[in-house]
Amino acid sequence: MEELKPVKEGKVREIYDNGDSLIMVATDRISCFDVILHNTVTKKGTVLTQISKFWFDYTKDLVPNHMITVDNDEMPEFFRQDRFKGNSMMCRKLDMLPLECIVRGYITGSGWASYQKDGTVCGIRLPEGLKESEKLPEPIYTPSTKAEIGDHDENISYEQSIAHLEKHYPGKGEEYAKKLKDLTIALYKKCADYALTRGIIIADTKFEFGLDEDGNIVLADEMLTPDSSRFWPLEGYEAGKSQPSFDKQFARDWLKANDGKHDWTLPQDIVDKTIEKYLEGYRLLTGKEL
Repeated sequence: MEELKPVKEGKVREIYDNGDSLIMVATDRISCFDVILHNTVTKKGTVLTQISKFWFDYTKDLVPNHMITVDNDEMPEFFRQDRFKGNSMMCRKLDMLPLECIVRGYITGSGWASYQKDGTVCGIRLPEGLKESEKLPEPIYTPSTKAEIGDHDENISYEQSIAHLEKHYPGKGEEYAKKLKDLTIALYKKCADYALTRGIIIADTKFEFGLDEDGNIVLADEMLTPDSSRFWPLEGYEAGKSQPSFDKQFARDWLKANDGKHDWTLPQDIVDKTIEKYLEGYRLLTGKEL
């Protein structure tokens, strides 16, 4: 069997060219603060792929997505090896739009830091008197440009997103920017409402979109995973403090608390707790064991 090489490697994902489709593999690598850590987190890639599959199925009536299958038996023989079972998704090829479509339903993280400074998040003025982790009156859309590995994404305003898209797609900037904003908010509301019924608050997330051969906007990449979102347990939620979460926030917090003493390596107990958070998020959302 021929050994295939990824055509593109991200911090966590590997993308293989499969002729008229792509195969996206979510590895067990973990990245925090845009750095790939030395540890791997067993089963993390499977959690990411299966959660994305769950959400793609749940939202396909709202917007088409790039997923073809997660069944390895429907993929080339190379992907039937154990290391690809459960963590691989065959996808349609798209022309990816050069934006990360970020939506925030609660004020936390860098948004909270910015709000404390001047009452705004990514240039959007918010009501006075909000507490940390408080639900916003309405979700806000704060797009960013996509960075190469090693660089940081840059937050931009909605108006700047029009200009950014116009540069890549002359005559289409405004149309695409509006569609992306509307789809991002609609997807977030539908999924956040569902997640609440399962005991999970989705504080914020990011979506990515591409264009198919007919110029239609298609949802792509990963969707509402613990890597692209902040999931909090509904039980015990209280505004005015930071929240425990079902994602790599656990790993981020440890790195922050041990700044300068870690060489981007987590202790094993932090790795174990991190994967338990991922698995618990999957169980709650889907009602299934992995």
